[in-house]
Amino acid sequence: MRLLLDTHAFLWFFTDDPQLSATAKALIADPTNEILVSPASYWEVAIKVSIGKYPLTVPFEEFWTAGINGSGFVILPIALPHATVLSSLPMHHKDPFDRMIISQAIAERIPVVTMDTTFNSYAVTRCW
Repeated sequence: MRLLLDTHAFLWFFTDDPQLSATAKALIADPTNEILVSPASYWEVAIKVSIGKYPLTVPFEEFWTAGINGSGFVILPIALPHATVLSSLPMHHKDPFDRMIISQAIAERIPVVTMDTTFNSYAVTRCW
């Protein structure tokens, strides 16, 4: 199964944070699943790092390279069909990064691993 990670799901999996649900952890760790990461996630974290809201103990690029490549994840590039969905997406969710992740999930017809229940307001399957 293909799964798209919300930013916190990626971070919590990579840092082995106990906030990640057992179900989400099992889905991400399952080698039969293709785990996708949106560029919106590393864009979001880059902004948080730059304003001091998310400190890293290693350089930003090293953190993401290890997190994506080291975990066997795949980057899901943002493409025109994703932006097309975004252009008409209802404003249930105000966060621009989550809105892009939602749009990618809708366009690709794939579930999202997220604890954010606002995703339930959209035509996506939320795994947690």
